[in-house]
Amino acid sequence: MLRLLLLDLDNTVYPESRGMDHDIVRRMNGYVANYLGISPQAALELRRERAIHYGTTLEWLTVEQGFTDTESFFAAVHPDGEEYCLRPDPELARALDALDLPKAVLTNSPSEHARRVLRKLGIADRFSAIYDIRFNGLKGKPDAEAYRRACESSGVEIAETLFVDDMPRYVRGFVDLGGEALLVDEAERFADEGLPRVRSLVELPAYVAALGRL
Repeated sequence: MLRLLLLDLDNTVYPESRGMDHDIVRRMNGYVANYLGISPQAALELRRERAIHYGTTLEWLTVEQGFTDTESFFAAVHPDGEEYCLRPDPELARALDALDLPKAVLTNSPSEHARRVLRKLGIADRFSAIYDIRFNGLKGKPDAEAYRRACESSGVEIAETLFVDDMPRYVRGFVDLGGEALLVDEAERFADEGLPRVRSLVELPAYVAALGRL
């Protein structure tokens, strides 16, 4: 029986096509470039080469580059007004309301970013908790403890949770722990990943009903 809906935030709760994550990545590349004294393009290439071995760019910088100023990083990558490209989403609100399950967010971003996004979409009151990167000691998905902490704090077992994310390796991380997981694949890039997929969270009520675990 499912007892919790645990959702990623970026490119999951809001569509990738809104462009918000593109802005986040651009700011992140700029911050990394400034910190390392290289060009933004070089920063992008280095992130692609090295950060993939970690859950986040921040974790990579901390482990390999001696970085310590996490609050400066968060402020630069997630400034006030970053949510300008989003708008209230009544259809998403109705989809969430159709699911009689507690709902929480598990994100590798800071909580202030998550709160901005949920408020702008008009769905902040649908979520009982936000488990952010600080909550997980700056080591987020796909680290197994990130999933375990979120479920334990919500008072449920991993096997009682449906986790939804747009990153195949984060989805697999949850499946490997024995949980039920779903991939959001708006652009249909991941047909070969062998994972259950939807294009948006609007499809969630039908997917959950088909699982037959309520």
